[in-house]
Amino acid sequence: MAQAPLDALGIIAGNGVYPRLLADSARNAGVKKIVAAAFTGETDSILAQHVDVLDWMRVGQLNRLLKFFRAQAIHHAIMAGQVAPKNLFDLQPDWRALLLLGKLKERTAESIFTAIADELAKVDVELLPATTFLEDFLAPSGLVTGSKLSRHEEDDVDLGWRIAKEIARLDIGQTIIAKNGTIVAVEALEGTNDAIRRGGVLAHEGGVMVKVAKPNQDMRFDVPVIGVETIRVAAEARLRVIAVEAEKTLLLERDAIVDLANRSTISIVARRS
Repeated sequence: MAQAPLDALGIIAGNGVYPRLLADSARNAGVKKIVAAAFTGETDSILAQHVDVLDWMRVGQLNRLLKFFRAQAIHHAIMAGQVAPKNLFDLQPDWRALLLLGKLKERTAESIFTAIADELAKVDVELLPATTFLEDFLAPSGLVTGSKLSRHEEDDVDLGWRIAKEIARLDIGQTIIAKNGTIVAVEALEGTNDAIRRGGVLAHEGGVMVKVAKPNQDMRFDVPVIGVETIRVAAEARLRVIAVEAEKTLLLERDAIVDLANRSTISIVARRS
């Protein structure tokens, strides 16, 4: 974890509750000044009530992001929350983002985020692990909630885990849906929720979802996250099990997650790699 308390923290805020929970946790940890770069069409406007300064910009305005952090004397930042995958093909990049993208042979999430981290470093901004200030949100090893898994469900977790680790290594996705020894859906650019929906249609009911961290996961970005929306989508898809990687997966709003999972008869289990 970064030296605490920090004088100031910048949040690169994607969608969902993650940026808000991060801001609150950083404040509780003693961070004096919190600013956020918010993206139109992505960031929840309620974040403005949880930070000292919020600046709106388009996805792709890299130079504006860097100038904002520099103007606010930010030297530590955290990426929090996703940007909808479809928006990655609807970018209006500024000149600095165009230069960055032009240098990349492959435009994967990891290569793009690593390049952004390098650009931040050029203006003396260190990108901290995405779990900083959120250690209490990391999934503990074992059964988080729900009934014990059956032998067949355990087998599907084993299968899904092996395949999920492989697609994560290849930087394709991090989520698998399995049922009765068959892989029924593999996450790609569409994102976790759409992969769950597709897997639910194919599995009908009783599917097992596995979400893992990448081998040698760079904890600064693309860290696995489960939120209330994930459970809601899984419930609609009639999944039976959600398996995640212990100590590398953030469970946001855990009480609400557990409550909804229990009402939906979904078991959540976390295991070590």
